[in-house]
Amino acid sequence: MRDLQITEDLHAEMLDTPVVMSKAGMRHSIRPRRALIDDAGKVTPTRALPATAKTQVSQAQTPADLTADMAPAFPGQYAPDTNLPRWHELDRVEPGTRGKDGTALPVVDAARDSASVRAFDQLRTRLRQITQEHGWTNIGITTPTSGCGNTFTAMNLALSLSRVKGSRTVLMDFNLRRPGIAKAFDITPRGAMRDFLMGHAPIGDHMVKVSDTLALGLNNSPDTEAAETLQSAETAQTMAQMRAALQPEIVLYDLPAMLTHDDVSAFLPQLDGVLLVSDGTQTMGRELMECERLLNNQVPLLGVVLNRARADSVPRYN
Repeated sequence: MRDLQITEDLHAEMLDTPVVMSKAGMRHSIRPRRALIDDAGKVTPTRALPATAKTQVSQAQTPADLTADMAPAFPGQYAPDTNLPRWHELDRVEPGTRGKDGTALPVVDAARDSASVRAFDQLRTRLRQITQEHGWTNIGITTPTSGCGNTFTAMNLALSLSRVKGSRTVLMDFNLRRPGIAKAFDITPRGAMRDFLMGHAPIGDHMVKVSDTLALGLNNSPDTEAAETLQSAETAQTMAQMRAALQPEIVLYDLPAMLTHDDVSAFLPQLDGVLLVSDGTQTMGRELMECERLLNNQVPLLGVVLNRARADSVPRYN
């Protein structure tokens, strides 16, 4: 993906050209992922997604037996349960007005022609290609440590996916200890995510739509037992029911940091792939390697999104 300067500041101006690096500055890119098994000879590259000379994303075809071992507990396609609410039956809510432009959608969605939006649109297209090719649905977005921008990335990727006409994207706030999606959208959540996952709140009472193509699962209460919640059988069943009812093309899970707690590891069996968000001002190489080790042979690492890179590393395109 083309390296672009974007900002994480909800009230900042979107920039099409590199600027002096500040705390809010960010370069957004997706990096090649390593092979999913140690023996590289067993992995045969099939094709590469469109990319610039600066940055590329490669894909690898894993052996059939490895793919079967790494398959999620639930497949990408589901027979709908007629007793559950459908997509069109979800209540629609309007995001609060944020920023100086008075937009009803947060962050980079305010300026469709900005470099920020184009960066997320490129990431969106590549992710759609990968998921459609492999029949994947469940994509986790996480970081090595907290504060790297996973919620910002998950939210804006979801907004970009939702701009595809006729599509269906679900964004779930699975950072159970520190929920942030509701605040970012300026929406009052309807209840605790734990209650929903444990089956105490119906889908129609908890989930909401912000557009015809984007639904949200929000959380109004931190969960100190997040790891236990995420690896419970009730959570797996609830998410399977949600996907069966709403039939989304992609479900994005905004997850906490991998190296802080075991929350992400607890939920890995339910994921088809992971995007790892790295902070150019704080993430260490050894932290990325440790995350990759934890993912190895469990779920594909689709790529690394680099945030807050040095401004002088962002090329200018005319």
